[in-house]
Amino acid sequence: MELLQAIGFGLVMLLPLTNPLTTVALFLGLSGDMTDSERASTSRRTSRNVFIIMLVAYYAGQVVMNTFGISIPGLRIAGGLIVGLIGFHMLFPKDKAHESPESKIKAKDLSESPETNTAFVPLAMPGTAGPGTIAMIISAASTIQHGVDFSPWVILAAPPLIFLLVSLILWGSLHCSGAVMRLVGRSGIEAISRLMGFLLICMGVQFIINGVLEIIKTGLG
Repeated sequence: MELLQAIGFGLVMLLPLTNPLTTVALFLGLSGDMTDSERASTSRRTSRNVFIIMLVAYYAGQVVMNTFGISIPGLRIAGGLIVGLIGFHMLFPKDKAHESPESKIKAKDLSESPETNTAFVPLAMPGTAGPGTIAMIISAASTIQHGVDFSPWVILAAPPLIFLLVSLILWGSLHCSGAVMRLVGRSGIEAISRLMGFLLICMGVQFIINGVLEIIKTGLG
């Protein structure tokens, strides 16, 4: 139960940031000329890339923080600003997912060279595992290093399982992208993205509050 609780908590934190449905819209905008086998291959490679990015961010995040002398409150405030900004753009989008600058560049590359790889840029990064996701993972890793209420074995096992589940959810969404789009529609995806954006703004504000409060406690102590 403790492991399931940790995994559920991790999914609640990461899924609004990764937002697989938005990646579906981006994927469909880029895969118009792909064959079924190429779409399946791109789905697998994108999911694998996302898993690797999140895993590296989690295990290398503490090393990066120590190298550059970044404190946990500073990371929380910076991460909160990034997450809040991403949420703001999701709530009030200037461009749709398939009309983003990254997708336009890749769409042009695909028209000129059909073998262009889109599994890393823009689908994996920044489409799924973008700056907000990485900041969230590094912040979570730092928090775990400074003590949480979970057992040591749960702390060891939960992160890779959470990243694996997120990658599998993304793979399933991309693999069934046509059915997802027919079921939800572009308007449905945009509505869900706006809801996710609102949640991210709330999370970003809470991160900033937590960081400020920790600075105050450290100063008073």
